[in-house]
Amino acid sequence: MNSRQITRRVGKSGVVTSAVGLGTWAIGGWMWGGTDEAESIAAIQASIDAGVSLIDTAPAYGLGRSEEIVGKAIKGRRDRAVIATKCGLNWHSKKGNHFFDQDGKPVNRYLGADGIAHEVEQSLRRLGTDYIDLYITHWQDPTTPIAETMEALERLKSAGKIRAIGASNLNTAELQQYVAAGQLDAIQERYSMLDREIEQTLLPIARQHQVAALSYSSLALGLLSGAIDPAREFSGDDQRKSNPRFSQANRRKVAALKHALAPVAGVHQASMAQIVIAWTLAQPGITFALCGARSAAQARDNARAGEISLSAAELAAVDAAVAVHLVAIDA
Repeated sequence: MNSRQITRRVGKSGVVTSAVGLGTWAIGGWMWGGTDEAESIAAIQASIDAGVSLIDTAPAYGLGRSEEIVGKAIKGRRDRAVIATKCGLNWHSKKGNHFFDQDGKPVNRYLGADGIAHEVEQSLRRLGTDYIDLYITHWQDPTTPIAETMEALERLKSAGKIRAIGASNLNTAELQQYVAAGQLDAIQERYSMLDREIEQTLLPIARQHQVAALSYSSLALGLLSGAIDPAREFSGDDQRKSNPRFSQANRRKVAALKHALAPVAGVHQASMAQIVIAWTLAQPGITFALCGARSAAQARDNARAGEISLSAAELAAVDAAVAVHLVAIDA
């Protein structure tokens, strides 16, 4: 691993990995306008080569497509990768609650023991590995008691198929149930300069119980990267096409923020995206920041953020700029 990369522990587990992680939702193609496999593999390998060991994926990202691409990319690099994947969204069973349809297939939220046992084997096969470093419940299933879910996950851990347990997209009551039922090592939640609700809800509980927090959409689907021009148009099934956050007015606000952050970025010879990621990692309770990349250049740019430590004065300057320029950006 690149010695300059900040590394942190996943909760109480023995898993240590880079604070910056590569998120591979976009690599699955679904809701992102398709994917280029060769370019995606290059992005993953560039991340690993730059010292980013944490690679986050899920079966739901393209109905297994993202996991398959990750599996191809880590071949020969498995010992340098910390793989996080998920369970609980499945299309092989009618159990649980219907969540959405993808490619004409109904996808259900289901975290029963039988579903988890089936899903982990499918993920291991697609990833081409015999263990998963961090196994995360993707969305919560109201039809299955959390204690049953945790019992199934603990069995996988005892069997050596997973090394740490996480939960995503949960509320405070569910988080309390998880930590009461066993050793929860991580939560994964939406968090960025525009999405800070968990500072008051989940993060205090997580910190109390030594549970790591992985932020997803750390760059707000790329809006905070500073790389999306106000004139850009989104096509196909790209979710940003109909997202009010990506209005031209909001993109102009981000452009103004980029200008305001230029002095801090200049000190570190960094891009806006790198400063935003470094700011995210400096927030109390945020352990890891997941950042998407679909090209080797994007991956290397994100990785550089894991080498930046912002001073208290710089963090204050960033906070002040955010307060001025990111006002009233609609969710």
